[in-house]
Amino acid sequence: MLEQVKRIILVLSGKGGVGKSTVSTQLALTLREKGYKIGLLDVDLCGPSVPYLLNLEGQNIHQGNDGWIPVYLDNEQKLGVMSIGFLLNSRNDAVVWRGPKKTSMIKQFLEDVCWQELDFLIIDTPPGTSDEHITVMENLRQIPHCSAIIVTTPQQVAIEDVRKEITFCRKTGIPIMGIIENMSGYECPVCSECTNIFSSGGGKSLAEISKIPFLGSLPIDPRVGKLAGRGVAAIKELPDSKTSQVFNELVTQLSEQSNAT
Repeated sequence: MLEQVKRIILVLSGKGGVGKSTVSTQLALTLREKGYKIGLLDVDLCGPSVPYLLNLEGQNIHQGNDGWIPVYLDNEQKLGVMSIGFLLNSRNDAVVWRGPKKTSMIKQFLEDVCWQELDFLIIDTPPGTSDEHITVMENLRQIPHCSAIIVTTPQQVAIEDVRKEITFCRKTGIPIMGIIENMSGYECPVCSECTNIFSSGGGKSLAEISKIPFLGSLPIDPRVGKLAGRGVAAIKELPDSKTSQVFNELVTQLSEQSNAT
């Protein structure tokens, strides 16, 4: 039920472990802090980490008259979440499904969740360009205000996989808003010096080569890592951090684009 969703943001990457779920959750939390009403849909069926990151593990979803009711992070219902993690008994349960069953579940998530009116729906996706992605793209193709944020890390092996994701977006007609480079150096929480343990600049170079906007670099910051499992926005807890700066700029850009449409 996407009729009342004003804009959809897909968070994609061709590589696993680059931090898509962290980017998705922090983007959702930042938008909520700015006063928007947000939905966060986790379609990573085999690795649903959004419930853990937002401290929502153990919550149950219910069937209402108009479909599934999301799990809300707050009493004001400014941030609703849907994930297969809410259907599992524990985080250790494995989802061992073939493609058709995954496709069916994702279609249910896209068609049968009662989001009500949303400013943004953020969709956290699994790595790669497989059945799950094709199902998402087919269901969103007719949505006018849908775009993708692509997440990479600086290493060459990640960059090569992310190139495939860019090709996938272009073939399926999903506009790419830009690229975020995650884990771009280690930022010392004491002196704020940044050490490029994984090299740096790969995401920015890929953006330039692919003629895609570069949305910023997120360092490895232990203080941000400690927010995992708390459901707290970095801009609220760590307002002076580089992570907060990047997400503030990203939300400003999203706000300007939304006001222009």
